[in-house]
Amino acid sequence: MAEAVRHDKTARQLRLLSDALDSGRLGPVRRLVNTLSPAEIGNLLESLPPAKRTIVWGLVDAEDDGEVLVHVGDEVRESLLAEMDPDEIVAAVEDLDIDDLADLVEDLPDTVIDEVLKSMDRENRERLEQVLSYPEDTAGRLMNPDVVTVRADTTIDVVLRYLRLRGELPEHTDHLYVVSRRHQYLGRIAVASLLTNEPGTPINKLIDDEQPAIDVEESAGEVARRFSDHDWLSAPVVDDSNILLGRITIDDVVDIIREQAEHQALSAAGLDEDEDLFSPVWRAMRRRLIWLSINLATAFLAASVVGEFAGTIDKLVALAVLMPIVAGMGGNAGTQVLALMVRGLALGQVGASNVRTLLWKEVRVALLNGLALGSLLAVIVMLWFHNIGLSLVIATALTLNLLSAAMAGVLVPLTLKRFGFDPALASSIFLTTVTDVMGFFTFLGLATLLLLR
Repeated sequence: MAEAVRHDKTARQLRLLSDALDSGRLGPVRRLVNTLSPAEIGNLLESLPPAKRTIVWGLVDAEDDGEVLVHVGDEVRESLLAEMDPDEIVAAVEDLDIDDLADLVEDLPDTVIDEVLKSMDRENRERLEQVLSYPEDTAGRLMNPDVVTVRADTTIDVVLRYLRLRGELPEHTDHLYVVSRRHQYLGRIAVASLLTNEPGTPINKLIDDEQPAIDVEESAGEVARRFSDHDWLSAPVVDDSNILLGRITIDDVVDIIREQAEHQALSAAGLDEDEDLFSPVWRAMRRRLIWLSINLATAFLAASVVGEFAGTIDKLVALAVLMPIVAGMGGNAGTQVLALMVRGLALGQVGASNVRTLLWKEVRVALLNGLALGSLLAVIVMLWFHNIGLSLVIATALTLNLLSAAMAGVLVPLTLKRFGFDPALASSIFLTTVTDVMGFFTFLGLATLLLLR
């Protein structure tokens, strides 16, 4: 429901913006754009063709430029950066949080990176270098090193004085982290506890040591899963020695979850989640051509199976009418299983310990669906062609193809993952090949054996 409301809002904003741009009046455009959050501006920019995008980007308040760049895909970011001179880029990104700056820095020109580093104080420069030292899609790359730490042997009034002297807290600060003299993580204390307990209360009496810290090498997917499982708003990040390095906040985790969802949805079609909606025709064509070529090759495999039974089709034309049903139903059934498997693998719910149980369950579901739909299809074919033998053949072929689809839906993504490939990216191609080949082969093969002897 919330997602639908967000999409409707974006569509409405896009319509108003396009109307204002078409009228040639930039004042209303500027006012509309700058009432939006950086994330909303980024979403709108991705929804505009290049010419309008350039105009709108020039109307965004300079103080929002950096945050907007964080919230757009790689290709759109590249096009926006191309519209800026080096001084503008430096001004846009120099005040970003360390974790956000780490996301952008590899897309910036080398001269700009040098200027950004020069503009930072020594502490922040070292923090950025620390974050960049970790691989992408790990907790270390997600974390913000800017954390507020306190000692266990102090009291609430001491901590509150320290916070007042500090003057400003990092965004989304719901807890302070308690550390030892060696900066090892001991636990956390809620900001609410500081405000609701007596000033003289020792910190060590308020420590919550139940939240485990996140290892700096942990994958981004695992971080998102733990946040989801425990409803965290923030979590500390530590190294192998339990030294507190930083923290991850819920806003970064929401971005991970959204990126994973986009990746699964687009990868199934052989697309890149960072691809610009209005990318140049030649670039988009080249990317899609690779996967379409693979699809073409697998389509020839299915066509060759049909070709082997050309004589059978010539003798019984009804086969040509009915065989797409068997292949199509198998493809749809396999896609259902595949969607569950890709999600399960992404969430860590599927592994060696439960794959046999899962496979047996899907085989039984396919068998029952095959018997139910096969019986219905047999009745329809009987009424249509008045051929009981053809009815039995198509019912049997449909059941066998649904079984093949179930097994392929489970085993194909597992096999691809075993060999280091992304199941979301390549599974659908192999699944379609299996269901097409098995659908045509079982239907035409059974027809040859049972109807044309």
